[in-house]
Amino acid sequence: MKHLLLAVLLAPTFALAHHGVAGVGAAALEGPGAPVESASSAVLPEGKTLLYAKLDYGKFKTFDPNPANPEADQNQYWMLGVGHGFTPWLSAYIFAPYNVKQDEPGGLDSQGWADISYMGQIGFKYDQGFKLVPANESLDDQEDWHFTVFGGGSLPSGRPNHRLADGSIDPGKSLGFGKPSHSLGVTATKLLTRDLTFNLEASSIRFQAYRYDDGNRVKFGTENRLNGSLAWRLHTNPDSRFRVDGVFEAQYLVIGRDIENGVGTTATGGKILYLLPGLRLYKDNMSFALGLKQPVWTQLNESSQQQGAEGKEKYRLIFSTSMLF
Repeated sequence: MKHLLLAVLLAPTFALAHHGVAGVGAAALEGPGAPVESASSAVLPEGKTLLYAKLDYGKFKTFDPNPANPEADQNQYWMLGVGHGFTPWLSAYIFAPYNVKQDEPGGLDSQGWADISYMGQIGFKYDQGFKLVPANESLDDQEDWHFTVFGGGSLPSGRPNHRLADGSIDPGKSLGFGKPSHSLGVTATKLLTRDLTFNLEASSIRFQAYRYDDGNRVKFGTENRLNGSLAWRLHTNPDSRFRVDGVFEAQYLVIGRDIENGVGTTATGGKILYLLPGLRLYKDNMSFALGLKQPVWTQLNESSQQQGAEGKEKYRLIFSTSMLF
């Protein structure tokens, strides 16, 4: 029986409060499930195109009740993307992010289109040796270990020297990195049973130093991720081409210190463990995902000064939708 691929989803991931970067993943009505946010090991079908949209809404904890000292309130990372399967084992994607970074009343807000990013993904399977993913796989074949290698980066299309209402430049609220960033990652996916899928992602994003118009030279810290997830198929109706999965993700993020003018920046970087329970719904050629992401353990550098940074969220709400044609 051929693998019936009825719905494919893409799973971009977002990093620091001042970053918006993307990873990849896919899943089907019959066969492996996929995480809400982490990258997974499925590639797009050859000749098929994916349209994608995502919102990552982060609400931050605040600590200073004095209205004269406004703190970061919320971030909204919107992303539009398109992907195409060029071969059964090679997919490529382009993403256009729109960022909204909002302080409490009286603070300095920022919003606008950020750097365009791109990603390429090569899919493998292990069946008596490593092989490129073939054009058609049976459901039995889907039970083999599947892997991907993916890489890409961002293009400096946004405005790194975006000025805030007071005329200042804050790299954390800029609309671009100024120079390309680079990413590389691997995934591994295994159907443990016909209903339960294990997924693992390891990835890294590196940034280049950029000199802003105010004379400061900043290099954002490297971001390293190790994410694991389980997806459980809760309900499938083949007649109506509908599927619901429950998903549970654990995401471990290690962020290096930012470097400003050759010196490590205080109150940047650290280690964070997030937990993310969620749902994935598939209907016809569309997919929808919803998850609630929260930090459950942190070890941040100068933690008391990192309000508005990763690890200081009350929660992050993740929603995405995609369509394959």
